[in-house]
Amino acid sequence: METGIATMRWRRLAVLDRWLSRRLRPHGRFAVFVHEFVCFGMKQASACLFGGMMVALILASWRWYPADAAWARYDFLTVAALAIQLALLGMRLESPEEAKVIVLFHVVGTLMELFKTSAGSWVYPEASLLRLGGVPLFSGFMYASIGSYIARAWRIFDFRFTRHPPFAATVVLAGGIYANFFTHHYLPDIRWLLFVALAWLFGPCQVHYRIRRVHRRMPLLLGFVLVASFIWLAENAGTLGKAWLYPAQRHGWHMVPLGKLGAWLLLMVISYVMVSALHRRAAVTRAGADRWPQTPGSATLSG
Repeated sequence: METGIATMRWRRLAVLDRWLSRRLRPHGRFAVFVHEFVCFGMKQASACLFGGMMVALILASWRWYPADAAWARYDFLTVAALAIQLALLGMRLESPEEAKVIVLFHVVGTLMELFKTSAGSWVYPEASLLRLGGVPLFSGFMYASIGSYIARAWRIFDFRFTRHPPFAATVVLAGGIYANFFTHHYLPDIRWLLFVALAWLFGPCQVHYRIRRVHRRMPLLLGFVLVASFIWLAENAGTLGKAWLYPAQRHGWHMVPLGKLGAWLLLMVISYVMVSALHRRAAVTRAGADRWPQTPGSATLSG
């Protein structure tokens, strides 16, 4: 029943899209561009749904959450994040596969948080009950929102790729990046080598995305940089809302250094590889062979 309702909604949107296209086409290319740009923005908003709601909750709770509430604000954020996930699944706005990405990212992110907070990289200044060590459980959902965005954007924009690097090579790179987040506290930081490896592997790759009917393309590396930039903006909102604080922000908020973009860019690779692994497994299952399905001039991990 719910699947039928969701299908009906998409059909109505498709009818509306075709009607707008017919009405705007006589007004020239600029009107058509505006139509497609609005469609792009709506799809991006849909892909960002979970992450956007989390940032909004952080800012709203920072501004209006009662100081004498029975629940600590961090505990409220944890329960709210769970409720959002259940609601998205119940309304078919998120698929079970995308929910698996959320769980996987929560685990990976929480492990990193436990280490980084113990090393003093950042702190969670408020008390809470739902936590592991110095890490409130809602923090894992902040990492999960990145995986949620990539997984949803992959489906919504029907990603396809040309000149994609071998999957095994991307796994090795992601493993090296994740390890360096821990080892650079004790060993030389090799992030510049990781940046070089990232550019070498993904530099030739093009991602093909569909806004309405045709696929357009852009360098995948540029996509990584753009998404990392938006994560950096969201991080500024999170620290403004005192969800967490860097040591230099304890005595007054200021913007997160632009240099953090590099760390988010590397984290993007881990996120991307984890999502691509799920798509690859699904594609292998459908294809019946351990390979990515091919289309003329492109490869698609979504089959």
